[in-house]
Amino acid sequence: MLKLGILDQSHISEGRTAADALRETTQMAQEADKLGYSRYWVSEHHASKALAHSSPEVLIAHLAASTKRIRLGSGGIMLPHYSAYKVAENFRLLEALHPGRIDLGLGRAPGGMPLATRALQENKFVDINQYPQQVRDITAYLYETMPDEHPFAYLKASPSISTAPELWLLGSSDESAKIAAKHGAAFAFAQFFGVPGGEDAIRYYREHFQPSILNEQPQAIAAVLAICADTEEEANILATSTDLFFLRLELGLQLDSFPSVETAMDYPYTEADLLRIRGRRQRRIVGSPDQVKEKLLEISELYQTDELLVVTPTHNFDARIHSYRLIAKAFGL
Repeated sequence: MLKLGILDQSHISEGRTAADALRETTQMAQEADKLGYSRYWVSEHHASKALAHSSPEVLIAHLAASTKRIRLGSGGIMLPHYSAYKVAENFRLLEALHPGRIDLGLGRAPGGMPLATRALQENKFVDINQYPQQVRDITAYLYETMPDEHPFAYLKASPSISTAPELWLLGSSDESAKIAAKHGAAFAFAQFFGVPGGEDAIRYYREHFQPSILNEQPQAIAAVLAICADTEEEANILATSTDLFFLRLELGLQLDSFPSVETAMDYPYTEADLLRIRGRRQRRIVGSPDQVKEKLLEISELYQTDELLVVTPTHNFDARIHSYRLIAKAFGL
């Protein structure tokens, strides 16, 4: 049976505040816990007026304490900004507090504009090519298997515990798939970015997967944008906010908040804008419960994965909760 999780970016809706968005994230995680979703991941974004997440590990601690069953994770930690040791300590502590419920998702992207990246990496030399080594180091810290020749061979990431969080590598390209396969890590593909080639990336990952202390078998997830409403017409109206938000991002014109339907409807789109939106819509799922279920099953089959993360950005929070409820009901979670 297809498992469904949630990826939440805590968009700050037009007319609301970051505190409002974080309260909604907490409420949504609690609802997801009750509805039977498998996991709930939160993202890392810096210096954004429209997104409330900047420290996933802090938010995960809060959400885990506010829920009972669901797995909580980072989607993801932007590893090049940080030391592998500190990330391992943060997530070992989370795992110690909530054993068997923590996912450590890692990414290579900056998670923000260049100025924020410079501030995060102040007085630090960062080589993006060291990312695979950082993944190896985190794995060794989590499982206390650091090789003797390593500079920190005898260093323990505290607290020392008998369990470890699930380690996932996130990406939107085959490069991340190659790294995940080589290290035996689980792999999550960001299909909702609208980048083509996800099915090929996951196929490569599965075909070249090397068993490791992390996993004996490949484990893959695709994160998919889906907006569900009682009718297709209503879902399409809700999706106009998403269309405008991602259009502005694509054009390098960030908004101060996640736009309302009214703002999206009144926006002076050019023909080129509308062409971009139509192209993006082809990789998104918008519709009634039956339509959304059918499309999610198609993506699961195409990507050959038995679990999907659903991303549902809507301006209206009640509409977002209703969307997740409809999807849960359609799949009998």
